[in-house]
Amino acid sequence: MLRVQKIPLNDIYVPTARKKTLHPETVRHLAEDIVENGMKTPIQVRHDGKRYVLVEGLHRLEAARWLGETDIDSYLVQARKH
Repeated sequence: MLRVQKIPLNDIYVPTARKKTLHPETVRHLAEDIVENGMKTPIQVRHDGKRYVLVEGLHRLEAARWLGETDIDSYLVQARKH
């Protein structure tokens, strides 16, 4: 069973290829929704031995940064490299 963990935003690495899929307008709308309703679904990260690597939730991660959060609810998953 997956447990939610709080992980510092600065400890999460976003692969370059994933950054290219970021849509700033989506981040803004999602940030507004988080303010009103809270974060509904934690992001997913994997640990590569040195750092946490984002698997799912780029827009949620960036919305949390935009809102000035320092950490984010995350699921630690076992996943292959992208």
